[in-house]
Amino acid sequence: MTSLFLILIVTVILNCIWLNRISSRIGVPTLLAFIVLGIVFGNVGSIPVYLDNHSFAKEICSVALLFIMFYGGFGTRWESIRPVWLESVLLASAGVVITAVLTGLFCHFVLRWGWAESFLLGAVVSSTDAASVFSILRGKKLGLKHNTAPLLEMESGSNDPASYMLTAIMISVINNSASGWSLVWMIFAQLAFGAGLGWCIAKLACLTLHKLSSFTTNGYDTLFVFAVAIASYAVPDVLGGNGYLSAYIVGMMLGNEEFRGKKAMVGFFDGITGLMQVLIFFVLGLLARPAMLFKAIVPALAISVFMLLVSRPAAVFGVLSPFRKYPIRQQCLVSFVGLRGAASIVFAIMAITGTKMLENDLFSIVFCIVLISISIQGTLIPTVAGKLGMLDANENVLKTFNDYSEATDVQFSSIDISCGSDWDGKQIMELGLPPNILIAFIIRGNERITACGETLLKAGDNVILVTKSYENAEMFLMEKTVRKGSPLDGGSIRNCDTGGLILVVIRDNEDIIPRGDTVLQAGDRLVILKT
Repeated sequence: MTSLFLILIVTVILNCIWLNRISSRIGVPTLLAFIVLGIVFGNVGSIPVYLDNHSFAKEICSVALLFIMFYGGFGTRWESIRPVWLESVLLASAGVVITAVLTGLFCHFVLRWGWAESFLLGAVVSSTDAASVFSILRGKKLGLKHNTAPLLEMESGSNDPASYMLTAIMISVINNSASGWSLVWMIFAQLAFGAGLGWCIAKLACLTLHKLSSFTTNGYDTLFVFAVAIASYAVPDVLGGNGYLSAYIVGMMLGNEEFRGKKAMVGFFDGITGLMQVLIFFVLGLLARPAMLFKAIVPALAISVFMLLVSRPAAVFGVLSPFRKYPIRQQCLVSFVGLRGAASIVFAIMAITGTKMLENDLFSIVFCIVLISISIQGTLIPTVAGKLGMLDANENVLKTFNDYSEATDVQFSSIDISCGSDWDGKQIMELGLPPNILIAFIIRGNERITACGETLLKAGDNVILVTKSYENAEMFLMEKTVRKGSPLDGGSIRNCDTGGLILVVIRDNEDIIPRGDTVLQAGDRLVILKT
């Protein structure tokens, strides 16, 4: 049984990778493909993967969502969002409330829902989806004018906590467990414990990372931050605080702190977050039933149109207009990019598992709203941005994110100056180095010398060079050992066919930079660049 379960996991992951390539080519958001894949696995085939336990799905999706929230903060560059932080915070708080209230009023007066259930749905769908926005902005490399990308990135990454808090309040109201003072305390605890404990956890984590500058085993610093991410949600949540708010704050503070090993963490959490996105959308797809979705499509379509044309624009224009620096076309684009996503469906599951019997199928309606939002709005974002004249070819959207520095990383190389070599006895200014190569410093014995144009190089110096890194998916390194009696044994490099370029010959723990006349010996290990 375990093997069959593992085979199922492998099948899902391979299908997700395949769908990712297909969706990128046809311009459909990848996350939509994961939802569709879940629906197919849960409803099609002789043995569908039937999932009907909303409480179980809520626990899985809550854990997945905390990592998405944490990495949303971790990947936010403070320098990029500094000019728009106030507007972003207002959109993520007041904007969420405005969207929830107006959507609730629409459900009550137009769809004839009850007051409490109307505002519950408004609260559930009031936030925008960070994963969808990140995926589209990065995937399409949309350069947007007027600091629009940082504004969208921070708003979508930080507004889920407000939606979660509104959902929790409405659940208490429907269950008749919320009095005046208990509501006041709930709001206070959500904000104070969420933000306060998040700040404390982040400070302790940063202090620990700086004090323990080198962990005893490689990778343990990443494991430590992984545990911090979990604690950032769990600790405040146990005390009644907003765990998602705390996770976002901790992620942002750690992401903007400089410490050893951070580069490896960016790749690790990028992969973890991608896996969590696949998991959360796939599980939500498993819960969906086509027959129920078909019944929910009419109210979902009505709510989606109202949110697209009224409640979301009202929130954006209401928040941004007073600043008098945002042109109407920019506010229109920000309104249009208000995508609904996984968080809304997760909050809908929380609502149906935390309340008494609801009159409407909240889960299916919210699910359809998300499908409509991602499939239509998400696909049209590049077109709408172009029509509004908001695209800027000179803007690089990756500058918005903290891993931008990793994407344009530099690498270090070292050269040993031997006696009588071309560099021995010359000043750096005399070397005629290409403009993309910089000598950072020279190690001479136990002394580290900062390089300048007049620095004189000597035999025995170890020169540290800085060059721009280069990555190509079609190039990779491999290692090959020269076997005794093989065609490589005793042959010179210029006469050997290894299928690539020999970069280093490792002989008896010594690294040899090869030349054409270098003779290979049995036991040599060759580091080969394959193209």
